Amino acid sequence: MSSLIVRGGRPLRGRITPSANKNAVLPILCATLLTDDPVTLRGVPDITDVQQILGLFQALGSEVEWDKANNIVRLSHARAHAADGVALPEGMRSSIMLIPPLLARFGEARLEGEVKGCTLGAREIDPHIEVFQTFGVEVSERGEALVMSLAGGFRHATHWLDYASVTTTENFVLCAAMARGHSQLTNAACEPHVQEFCAFLKLMGAHIEGVGASRLRVEGVERLSGADYTFAEDFHEIATFLALGAITGGEVAVKNANPEQFPLIDRAFSKFGVEIVHEDGWSFSRPLRVRTPFTSYILPKIEAAPWPYLPVDLLPIFVALGACAEGQMLYWNKVYEGALGWTSELAKFGAHALQCDPHRVITFGGKHLAPATVESPYIIRVAIALFMVAASIEGQSTILNADPIRRAHPRFVENLVAIGADVEWA
Repeated sequence: MSSLIVRGGRPLRGRITPSANKNAVLPILCATLLTDDPVTLRGVPDITDVQQILGLFQALGSEVEWDKANNIVRLSHARAHAADGVALPEGMRSSIMLIPPLLARFGEARLEGEVKGCTLGAREIDPHIEVFQTFGVEVSERGEALVMSLAGGFRHATHWLDYASVTTTENFVLCAAMARGHSQLTNAACEPHVQEFCAFLKLMGAHIEGVGASRLRVEGVERLSGADYTFAEDFHEIATFLALGAITGGEVAVKNANPEQFPLIDRAFSKFGVEIVHEDGWSFSRPLRVRTPFTSYILPKIEAAPWPYLPVDLLPIFVALGACAEGQMLYWNKVYEGALGWTSELAKFGAHALQCDPHRVITFGGKHLAPATVESPYIIRVAIALFMVAASIEGQSTILNADPIRRAHPRFVENLVAIGADVEWA
């Protein structure tokens, strides 16, 4: 595992063009397996998860051309074939979205090893298996592997999710796009990356209604065509760099073509006294004190849950703001029970944080902070949150096990150095 060496206390200033959202890029890459026509994807980030999926495509015999200098991937799956010994990539949740296109193309897919991604808590596969079974997939156990078989193509299905899971929603759409007849999903996830995923499938010729709402209707088609698609900027990365500008007392402008996604995120920033301004396709922040609520007998709070709530992936960056800001703040993760245990690491900086239960934490900001060596769990935004605190403190800190950042943010250190940070990988 790599570590980040941070010499903090420098206000960060400058302009950043964020990368694409890996949570849109990875399912879209999986969806390309549904067509034999050429596909061109523009703005593909050079991250480890992309490397793994493209490596799988090559193992299947697909043509893969990756122009890393221009972030363009060109694919053709016309010559793809079932290959013995080819396993789904481990350590990334998106692997499970390869199953529908593999079933559509080869009639069989095997799930072996772990596909859990970040260590956020229990991440079950049963909802995915239920979706596959509603479309006529047979599931059996062979040793430690789950083997899924499909004869005669997907049948149409109607399903109601227990909770609005992003990857389960995307797996439903992948099956329904090629199913015979009309399919409907209730309690569908509607995050921006789910909407982008559906937009790509519609570009390929899929018939999808209700995108951005909790009920999706999909009319299956016989074939999907190729596409030439450019990814949008990642709202997670936009918010992260805005937070870095605020926590260091600087001003970072971030390219943002979709400010309509930000009203609730902007409101979360405002609870720390941070004003977010969107102008001419760019966003920037101005600093940092917890705003006292009008209801004076309760703590101000940041609640994170499935979209259109504040995204749970962004909660760590607000915890970092709260550790540094004057005042107290309650944070409530309504999705994952294992995502807040890292807040004990804040004490190594001198910050005060109290974990109330697996879902809630309170920060008591305004304490004197000092450089420290801290250890990140395998959670992308937590590694960044610990970096944020370190960047706000004069002196040298080390973030151990910061490798998860590479799963989502290409050129993270290079971008930081360009806006004045003193940071390096070690």
